[in-house]
This record gives sequence, C-alpha cells and structure tokens, in this order.
Amino acid sequence: MDNSKVLVSDAAAQVIRDLKAEHGDLMFHQSGGCCDGSAPMCFTKGEFRLSENDVYMGDIEGCPFYMSAFQYEYWQHTQLIIDVTKGRGASFSLEIPLGLRFFTRSRVFQDNKWVEI
Repeated sequence: MDNSKVLVSDAAAQVIRDLKAEHGDLMFHQSGGCCDGSAPMCFTKGEFRLSENDVYMGDIEGCPFYMSAFQYEYWQHTQLIIDVTKGRGASFSLEIPLGLRFFTRSRVFQDNKWVEI
C-alpha cells in the first residue's frame, strides 16, 4: 500500500496528462470553500494564489497538490485519492470543459501507517 497523503486514480492521471499537454504545468488546490465545496480544483501552475494557510500534500502526476489548513484539520488522518467522473462541476477547474470533474475519495490511515510516513 502506498503511504502517500495524496494519490491519483489511473483515469484521473490520464486526464491530468492530457491537461498538462494542453496547458503546461499544473497545480491542484482543495479549499472547502464555495463553488464545488471541497472538490479538488486544477489550475495552470501559479494561477491560484497560495497563502501560508495552505498545506502541501504531495504531488500527483508531477503536479503539486495543496489543501487549505481549515480543510486539512478534517482530512489530516486520511489518504486522499483524486479521481475523475463524468459531469460538470460548478468550478473554474481546467477539466470542466471536457465534461469531467475531479473529486476526492479518502481512506483513514491506520495508526501504524502514520509511523511509516
């Protein structure tokens, strides 16, 4: 089992590769704010302004993934799995024009897994 804090499904990885081919370097942010609630949003790298209140979770397909500290309080004991599905989210995320939207699945880390991270 991979002990990374954030992973990506095969389907989402392919979408990310396609978006990178079209838009260049990308970044992800999950805020828990308005629009899609806590949906992960994909931006051209640097398009979303980060603050000291954002937590770096790791990279997916070579793209940094951040989460607001407020959201991190709720998700800190879970492993995030970024996936994709058909449908149109209400966000400004780059996959929306493709008729797709990223979403987050999660699983709780067992205590022994945290020791390994």
